[in-house]
Amino acid sequence: MRIKGFYLNDPLDSYCDLQDSLKKLNNQISKDPIRRQRQHELLIALIHQQNDLELMDAEAPSFDANGRNDQCDPALWLDRNRRVLSKYQALVSSCITLDALLDSEGFTE
Repeated sequence: MRIKGFYLNDPLDSYCDLQDSLKKLNNQISKDPIRRQRQHELLIALIHQQNDLELMDAEAPSFDANGRNDQCDPALWLDRNRRVLSKYQALVSSCITLDALLDSEGFTE
């Protein structure tokens, strides 16, 4: 069938493809809570292994009316928070990688 320059597949094929996609989606949705819990547990385990895990500094440097900051250098504050955030991102990436490896090996609880 041709409509405005586009060729359409057989409607039955499209329906079957849609059903297959929905089955895969339902299967993935049912696995998501288990996977999320496993990733959470992996992340907690990785955090417990860290000796020097810092928290981000929420106190942004403040400036006076003249644009001066006597407390700390804003560039140092930003750099420190960037390094802390990078460490968090590395932990999360490691957690997701470990989870994918467990999933590919067929690990079940």
